[in-house]
Amino acid sequence: MKILRLIILSIAISTPSCQFQAKEMPETFEFKRKEMVENQIESRGVNDKRVLDAMRKVERHKFVPENEIPFAYEDHPLPIGDGQTISQPYIVAFMSEQLGLNGNERVLEIGTGSGYQAAVLAELCKEVYTIEVIPNLGMNAEILPVAFVPMERNKK
Repeated sequence: MKILRLIILSIAISTPSCQFQAKEMPETFEFKRKEMVENQIESRGVNDKRVLDAMRKVERHKFVPENEIPFAYEDHPLPIGDGQTISQPYIVAFMSEQLGLNGNERVLEIGTGSGYQAAVLAELCKEVYTIEVIPNLGMNAEILPVAFVPMERNKK
């Protein structure tokens, strides 16, 4: 069952993280995260305290392109480049809860994207390993405090 959960988790994530200078005050982002958790995640039935705490802690606005920062805590996916999106916050929380992590696991994520899901998982388990095949996304995600494994496609 845990393998199935990991497969489900790894299918949904793909997004590039961007370095930027936030123009809003940190308190505003913190308020938006708290609202996001309450209105988009808890209200839909995600109730694992550790998952909710991780969603409150991980700063989603740091995983989206600068032009998407004002929308970072809204209830929908956002484009991150290369035709990929950062998943809707509820989906990230739901998938994380479905894993049933207790904090001692090693998780392999296929499809790093922006790294947002990996950052949330890093709050919930012992280690996160993540693989991305889209070079631009992988390069942006290398700044994450998780093990990033870059992959190169066979060039023929």
